[in-house]
Formats: sequence, structure tokens, C-alpha cells
Amino acid sequence: MIISLNGTLLESGIFRAVIECSGIGYEVHIPVTTAEKLPAIGSSVRLHTLQIFREDGQALYGFATTEERDFFRLLIEKVSGIGPKIALNIFSRLSLPVLKEAIARSDVKMLSDCPGIGKKTAERLVIELRDKIMPGNKTASVPPAGTTGSMPAQSSRQNDAVAALISLGVKPADADKAVRKAIEIHGPETSVEKLIRAALGN
Repeated sequence: MIISLNGTLLESGIFRAVIECSGIGYEVHIPVTTAEKLPAIGSSVRLHTLQIFREDGQALYGFATTEERDFFRLLIEKVSGIGPKIALNIFSRLSLPVLKEAIARSDVKMLSDCPGIGKKTAERLVIELRDKIMPGNKTASVPPAGTTGSMPAQSSRQNDAVAALISLGVKPADADKAVRKAIEIHGPETSVEKLIRAALGN
């Protein structure tokens, strides 16, 4: 089982990357949220991978972090109706912190906006995974905006910025993408207020 690749980036696209390791090129399917973090062609890169075998072949799916890879595995193994392609679409539309918060808040609307996800599938996703995000407490809720609770500080700031943009009328997926871009430009320690201004182009 191939669980990670560490080599040279030969090709990259929105949903695909080719990494050369010891003279062998590996094609890896990646979400947009991982593609955004890839270095320049010819640079060293490391992806955490999940190898999936099917009757007609096998495929590698790659992610920037082990947490993203493991949650991708959880999606396809625990939620009926979600296979690798749809799970990749979800990860391409929503970053992991925002995806987890949407599940924790039972935000079926945000989840159903992902390509290939209807309302019923979004509801199943919430039912199957909400308790796994908050184990041992079926009625627990995520920390309110402005607090960190047990969430990493960056994730909390990212979620707060996304929530603020949504309240201003920005579509959830667009808000998440804009905040990710702002973090990429200004750094993970950027304040919520600066992330919002950057995302709005101010």
C-alpha cells in the first residue's frame, strides 16, 4: 500500500499531479485544495496518498496533509453514495476545516452545493460523520465564532472569516476559496479582519 510519495513534481493540474520517485512517475488524483499548495514544476514535493483498488485497475489519491487523506478515506468508507470521485469534488470545493464545521453544524445547504452531492447525500454525510467529528457527544456543537475551543487557531480564524463572508452574501464555496487564497498570500497567522478584507479585495 502506497501511503505517501516524496519526489519531484513532473506535472500538475487542477485534479492531477505526476510525481517522480526513484525514476518512476506516479499519477496522483488530487483535489483543488491540494493543487493550490503544490510547488513549481521540478521542485521536491510530498503527498500523503490513499491507494484504491478496483476491478478495472487502481488509483492513487494525494493530499497535502495526513488529516485530509484520512478524512477522505472516512468519506468514501462510511457514507453511502460517496465514492472517490464525489469525495474529491467535496475536497475541491471546501477546505477540510470548513467541511468539518459544515458537518458539525449540520449545514446541509453548504454540503449540497458541492458537485455530485444532493440534499439526501448531504444529510447522510452529516448523520454518518457528525459524531465522528465530535466523538462521545451527539449534541455537541462547534465553538461559536470568535472562540477557538479545541480547534487549531488557524482553522478557527479561517472558519470565522468564511462565516463572515457568507453572512455578507458570498457563496460558501467562493468564500472558502477566497479565504484560502488570502491565507496563502498573507500567512496562517493573519487576523480574521485582514483575511476578510483580503478576500473582498480591499
